Amino acid sequence: MKGRKRERIIRILLKHPDGSLTIYRTAKQAGCSHPWVIEFLKTLEQKKLIKKTKVTDVEGLFTFWLEINKYPLYREYNVQNPLDILEKTKLKYALTTYYAESLTQHYLFPSRADIYIQEEDVSAWHTLLTKNGLVGKGNFRILLDDNHVFYDNIKKNKIRIVSTPQLILDLLREQGVAIEAAQKLMKREYNGIIQ
Repeated sequence: MKGRKRERIIRILLKHPDGSLTIYRTAKQAGCSHPWVIEFLKTLEQKKLIKKTKVTDVEGLFTFWLEINKYPLYREYNVQNPLDILEKTKLKYALTTYYAESLTQHYLFPSRADIYIQEEDVSAWHTLLTKNGLVGKGNFRILLDDNHVFYDNIKKNKIRIVSTPQLILDLLREQGVAIEAAQKLMKREYNGIIQ
């Protein structure tokens, strides 16, 4: 859980990089104890990534997040028209990587739909996706991770998308051209912070 707590705090800091959140508010939004958050923020300050709750090195903080992040568990499917399925479902999800980037920035070809889902919905998603497609390597992945990945997600064209910091992290993890897309998104989102 320690790694997930750290990721929650980083996600919150990158969503509010201007330092507008108090330490108490950061702890509350992360679901962590106040003393634990103070300790972790000190670690980030020693690495010169933040000052109090203000992000001073966006790229460095993303690099640190990548180092402590574990790739989520996932299962693959092949379905036609992934966005149609997402528009119609009542199940909770948050779209990330290629399709999410395409909807928000229009840089990458949407080659695969990756969605975070809740662990309790795995069977329901499996039923829905096998009804509309096939199991196995394909164009659709369901990802299982800490429920905090749903923190501050956005809705665009009836589709729920992860927060911008989460999307950037997920694109950086993908490698290749996805890194270019992540860097463009980082520059756009953190324009006043990045040199």
